[in-house]
Amino acid sequence: MAAILQWFVDFGGVLLGTMRDVLPIVIILFGFQIFVLRRPIANLRRVIMGFVYVLIGLALFLQGLEQALFPLGRLMAEQLTDPVFIYGSLESVKDVAHWADYYWVYLFAIAIGFSTTIAEPSLMAVAMKANRVSGGSIGIWGLRIAVAIGVALGLGLGAYRIVTGYPLHWFIIAGYFVVVIQTFFSPKLIVPLAYDSGGVTTSTVTVPLVAALGLGLAETVPGRNPLMDGFGLIAFASLFPIMSVMAYAQIAEFKNLRAARKAKAAELEKSER
Repeated sequence: MAAILQWFVDFGGVLLGTMRDVLPIVIILFGFQIFVLRRPIANLRRVIMGFVYVLIGLALFLQGLEQALFPLGRLMAEQLTDPVFIYGSLESVKDVAHWADYYWVYLFAIAIGFSTTIAEPSLMAVAMKANRVSGGSIGIWGLRIAVAIGVALGLGLGAYRIVTGYPLHWFIIAGYFVVVIQTFFSPKLIVPLAYDSGGVTTSTVTVPLVAALGLGLAETVPGRNPLMDGFGLIAFASLFPIMSVMAYAQIAEFKNLRAARKAKAAELEKSER
C-alpha cells in the first residue's frame, strides 16, 4: 500500500512538472490565436481534451523512464564497464586500457543506439510527416531504420573514442567533412530531412541512456576524466544519422537509376529484334 501511495506522489510531481513545461507552449499558441490572429479556436473542447491527453501521456512516459529505462541503462553501463567483468579479476586489471578489451561495450552501445532510436517518439512523428508529404515515396520504416543505423554506428564509435581517449573534435570535424561531401552528391529533396533526422534522435528515450553509458565508461576506464571524456556521445548520435539517411537516399537513387538503365537496355534489345 505504501508503495502505491508513493507511486501516486511521484506521479503527481512528474505531472506538475510536465504541466509547468507545457504551459509556455499553451500560452504561446492560445495567445497568438486570440490576440494576434483574433479568431476563435475551432473545436475548443477537443483541443483542451487533447492537451489533457498530452499531459497525462507525457507524465506516464517520464515516470516509466524514471522507474525502468534510467536505472536499467545506468546499471548496464556500470556492469559492462566494470574492470572485474572486462578482465575477469581485479588482479588482471591493466593500468592502460586497450580498446579491444571493451568489445562488449561497443556492442552494447550499438544495440542500445539502434533500439532507442527505433522507439524514439520524435523520430516516429518526423517519419510519418515525411511519408505523408512525399506521397509515400519516403517510407516510414525505411527512414527510421536508416536513422537507427546511423545512431548505432555513431554510439559505437563514440564509445571507442572514450576508451581510447582520442580528442572529440577530431571525430566531429571528420564527420562533418563527410556530411558536406555527401550533401553535394545526395538527392536535394532528402538533404533537409537528413539534417533534421540528426536532431530528432537526441530526445527523451535516447539521451538518458547515452549519457549514462558515457559517464559509466569515463568513470571506470583507467585514465579517463568523466567531465572531459564522459560527454560527447550525444554529438555522435546527432551526426551519424545525417550520414546514414543521405547514404540511404544515395543507395536508393543508384538502384533506381540502374533499374531504369536495365529497363531501357531491354527495350532497345527488344526493338532491335
